[in-house]
Amino acid sequence: MSRTSPLIGLTTYSVNESLDYTMPANYVAAVRRAGGVPILLPPGEIHNAVIVGKLDGMVLSGGGDIDPLIYGGAPHPAVYMVDHERDQMELELARMVVYRQLPTLAICRGLQILNVALGGSLHPHLPDVVGEQVLHRAPPRLPTPHVVKVDPSSLVGRIMATVEVSPMSWHHQAIDRLGEDLNVVARAPDGVIEAVEHESHRWLAAVQWHPEITAHEDATQQRLFDELIHATF
Repeated sequence: MSRTSPLIGLTTYSVNESLDYTMPANYVAAVRRAGGVPILLPPGEIHNAVIVGKLDGMVLSGGGDIDPLIYGGAPHPAVYMVDHERDQMELELARMVVYRQLPTLAICRGLQILNVALGGSLHPHLPDVVGEQVLHRAPPRLPTPHVVKVDPSSLVGRIMATVEVSPMSWHHQAIDRLGEDLNVVARAPDGVIEAVEHESHRWLAAVQWHPEITAHEDATQQRLFDELIHATF
């Protein structure tokens, strides 16, 4: 399916204490700059096959943590904002975009959802594993930049046209066991997996950092959204 302005689904954050579904405006702005029409997808939807069938592309967005029990992990005091409705909906969406070959950009939690949906697991709290020589999130829960080394032959590397970036990072979890048919294409200096791609998908890029935060001023990050839109035609 192709349109002048492709419809791009964006998964939203969980309902908050005010009973509002929310999403940072940077995601919407980056999709619009790229020429897409953002369609917000709140947690709890059960008609996911219908939704995916009407979309031209997908952004699996960031947000709270996945329930560790889903991937065989143990509870951890640092795990927060667990939403079982969101987990179940996004796991289903992730499997659908792989099966249907829907162009997809997965961001932070979105990368983690994709990995878990394909049988992988996560480190529930990254500082327990790699320490804090590289800050992946500034205290207490704030974004911070750090260097990422990218495989130049990968989709992500070709899109950004560079082998090293310093994007905004905002996570305390990361991939442990890699999901089926995923390939690692970028790492942080401490070895943490920062981007993966699906080996048989026509256009699926998953990054652990948050390109939407700096996309308005950093062309390497905006191009991730631009190329998502181009892939829908």
